[in-house]
This record gives sequence, structure tokens and C-alpha cells, in this order.
Amino acid sequence: MEKDLSMGLVLLESHLDGMLERVQQNSAALKRFQKFEMGLLGLNTLAEMIEYVLTYTQNFFELDHVSFCLIDENNEISRYLVEDRYDYKNRQGLILLSEKDFFYDRLGAMARPYLGAYMPKLCDYFFLEQEKPASVAVLPLNRRGRILGSLNLGSLKPDRFSMSMATDFIEHMISVISICLENNLNFETMRRTTLIDTLTGVNNRFFWEQRIDEELDRSSRNNQPLTCLFLDIDFFKKVNDVYGHQAGDYVLTEVAGTIKKQLRSNDVLARYGGEEFVALLSNIDEGKADEISERIRLAISQLTLNYNGDDIPVTISIGSASYQPNSAFSCPSSDIAEALIKQADTALYEAKRKGRNRVENGGRIATINRQLDHKIA
Repeated sequence: MEKDLSMGLVLLESHLDGMLERVQQNSAALKRFQKFEMGLLGLNTLAEMIEYVLTYTQNFFELDHVSFCLIDENNEISRYLVEDRYDYKNRQGLILLSEKDFFYDRLGAMARPYLGAYMPKLCDYFFLEQEKPASVAVLPLNRRGRILGSLNLGSLKPDRFSMSMATDFIEHMISVISICLENNLNFETMRRTTLIDTLTGVNNRFFWEQRIDEELDRSSRNNQPLTCLFLDIDFFKKVNDVYGHQAGDYVLTEVAGTIKKQLRSNDVLARYGGEEFVALLSNIDEGKADEISERIRLAISQLTLNYNGDDIPVTISIGSASYQPNSAFSCPSSDIAEALIKQADTALYEAKRKGRNRVENGGRIATINRQLDHKIA
């Protein structure tokens, strides 16, 4: 009797130790997920979310394979990523699909999650690496009855994923990712509706007016120069009159894209109005700004634009002005912005006066004391 009791106590102690270990493991997993979730909720753009999910899902959950598949029926996602200069085509693990029926063909009409052994017919498209996982979780991302894509997890361990495992944790994770994905997609659409010029795809004037104050504040804080470019397509009215307004829209779009390619990812480009564009180049001296301006001018002049069989020549004139912070003087950023734009605009008109298709440097503005009527030298 005493022997049986001792054996029972040993078994109970072993069972309790096992339970404690599982509780500790679950607690550690919960903490990892909470950290993952907080990081996910703190992201600002779709590109940031994609990078975060692909990188941290694999690290946090110690997986061998992760892919993130998104439905992109109208090529909006790819356009958003290109505009944000995210190299989605070369990002391993990111898959953009043009048709949502792909999921229904593989996962059934309800597009339910699949957890279990790797099945080539189901999984090959989600796991493109040469080394295939042994067990997988293909997890559709659904929101308001709409399938957005899937998160696909793979492990070399055959028993890592199975249909018999508890899925509460995974379902919660997928819900959070689905909500964040929907929010990011909605934000990208809204951002481009309110802050992006719908024709050219670059920022609009409303965005510019918000951003120039931010850039000037940063310039003053870091004591770094800031250059403003004013760019105007030469004889644009003639393009509309001779070739039509649709041809003019085509020229605007191509010119905007060409300018953007010559700028850095942290530079600001906006359509100011009509055929005019403005750009802000941070932490660049006047000499480097002149080089970039000349590079833009040359790239535009070398464009081969053909619309409905008509070759349309296009050139651009550019005026620039630079601001170098001076700690000895103070002036509101709105006054500096006004002076910077005015001086760049004056330089642009000088470029027009001298024959167009040229760059004119309007020099540097310097803030001086407000008691001197905010005069800008």
C-alpha cells in the first residue's frame, strides 16, 4: 500500500512537472506573440507590414519557411509598393496573386485553413524554395467576408503542424494580421486619395504644404541644408493644343515618373499645379543640387514619348533655391518656406527667360531676425 502510494506521488509529481513546463512554454509563447502583435500594430505603411510579417514571423515562431501571399486583382498593391520604392519583385516570400479564385481552388469554397503534412498540389505555390517543409499551416486572411491573401508557415518538423492541434492561438494571430492588413490597404488608398495626385501618382500640393514645414524643422534641428526645386514643363499648352489633353495627361505622367526616378527615396516630390512640380532635397549642398537638377533636365529631354502615333518632344526648365539654417537668427518655418519657394520660382522664370530647357540656381536664402521684418537676404 505504501509502495503504491509512493509510486502514485512520483507519477503525480511528474505529471505536475509536465504541466508546469507546458504552462511555462505557453507563457513564453504568449509573451512572444504579444511582442509580435505590438510591433505589428505600430507599423505605418503596407511595405513596413510586409517586411515585418516576413521577417519576424519566422524569427518569433522559429519557423523554417514563411511566405505572405496577397490578392492584388487590380495591381493596386504592386503600385503602392513601387511608389514607396519597395522592391517587392525580389522580396523572397512575398507573393502577389491577380485572382482570389486561386485560394478557393486549393482550399475549397470556404477557404479554410490547412494544417498538416506538405502536399505538393496544395502547397507548391506557397513555398517556392527548393527545400520543401515537412509540415505546413496555410492560413487564409479573411476580413468582412473578403479574402485578402494568406500567411503560410512551414517547418522541417513533420509534427509541427497538424489538423488535430489547438488552433485558438493561430486563429487569433490571423485575425490580428487580417485587421492590420485591411487597415493598411485602406490607409494606402486614403493616403493616395487625399495626398497623392491621382493623375501622376506623385504627392499633391496639400501634401507638399504639410511636408515643407516638417522638412524645414528637421533642417533647422540637424543644421542641414535643404534645397527646393521648381520644375515646369516647357510649352505644355502647345502639347495640349496640338496633340490633345489626353496626350497632355500622358506627358505629365511620364515626366513625373522620370523626375521621381532621379530623386532619392527620402526626397519629396509633388505636383504643384498644372504642369509645375516642386521637390525638396534634404541635406544636399548647392553643388550637388545643381547636379541632380541637370540630371533631371537631361533625362526629360531624352524621353521618347509617343501618343497615338505622334512623337511628342518634351523639355523642362528648373529653378532652385537653398536654405542653410543659422542658429544666430530665428524665423518661422512658414516664412522660410514662402521665401524658399519664391526664390526657386524666380530662378525658374529666369530659366524660362534664357531660353528654357535649362537649370538656374537662385542661390541661398538666409533667415535674419524677425525684428527686421523677416527680411530674407
